[in-house]
Amino acid sequence: MGIQVLLDLIFAGLYALEDYVALHVLTCLVPAFLLAGAITALLSREAIVRYMGSTVKKTISFPLAAGSGICLAVCSCTVIPIAAGLYRRGSSLGPAFILLWTASATTLLALVYTGAILGLDMTVMRIVAAISTASVVGLIMVYIFRSEERKRAEKVSPSSTSSTRITGLKNFVLFILLIVTLLLPNYLGVGRPYLHKVIIFVIPMAITFIYAWFKLGIPSIKDWLHETVWFVRLILPMLLIGVFVIGIVGKVLPEEWVQTWLAGNAILPTFLATLIGAVSYFATLTEAPFVDMLMGLGMGKGPALALLLTGPGLSLPNMLVIIRVFTAKKALVYIPTTVALATITAFIIGNLVWL
Repeated sequence: MGIQVLLDLIFAGLYALEDYVALHVLTCLVPAFLLAGAITALLSREAIVRYMGSTVKKTISFPLAAGSGICLAVCSCTVIPIAAGLYRRGSSLGPAFILLWTASATTLLALVYTGAILGLDMTVMRIVAAISTASVVGLIMVYIFRSEERKRAEKVSPSSTSSTRITGLKNFVLFILLIVTLLLPNYLGVGRPYLHKVIIFVIPMAITFIYAWFKLGIPSIKDWLHETVWFVRLILPMLLIGVFVIGIVGKVLPEEWVQTWLAGNAILPTFLATLIGAVSYFATLTEAPFVDMLMGLGMGKGPALALLLTGPGLSLPNMLVIIRVFTAKKALVYIPTTVALATITAFIIGNLVWL
């Protein structure tokens, strides 16, 4: 019996891994890694430091980071290489972690989908909660690691005569093509068979590489792919381990427990919903129907909002990769901070807006 239980858990993890690799790696992670590599190799470090660096006013860098994810269709894992690319190129910790926290929850498609399934009030509160908590997260990360930020700012500080152009026209077109390649399968492919989604991905991906071959030149392409491979080696192994563990967690978590403990808008069910969202993995747009299902079983709107915040913004794979990319010390600050802020914000909104 014990061996059978162990085998069931292993197969649950393998099935989760199979689904993730089959459905998300090609159309989500591949363009995300390529975009991260392009950010690192082709964007002007001086320009990023000027707009998102440690010495930039928070009133400029924070809103820029919070708004930059609105057109991306990314999940908690896909956004990591993009945020890491910005940080590696010279961004301050604050904007990098703001993008990491808000991009998945505030994409245009996710907001429209949330409104269609859960209503306008939940969509508005999701935007308010995501942006407000992200600003606090950014401030906390910058404050706690201020000495490190100062040292880093001295190393990457742009000269007074350096250009403020972020990139050249040829590179800018490449970024647009990569963003389109990331967006199209997740926008046009919603509700379609996976083969259609792959076709939607392959066409802009082919156009992107043809453009790069004829316009960028071999040295730039080598730099771009070199940085892309660096991100893949750093992030992908921990990501796959995390997805495997999530499959096991999903197997042992009793559905009856979820139904019993998530009712109402009290602090305990809100906190439990936050934890469920924080350790679970939700692919792009899957959090809204999952929350709708739980609300149909009696989950309160406060816990629902908490899950909508941490579900897209965190996951066990996300946490493992953050530890590796940004160091364990930063992860130990970021993860409890976001869990606490999501719980408190959802609890307050749940009891003020949804009495």
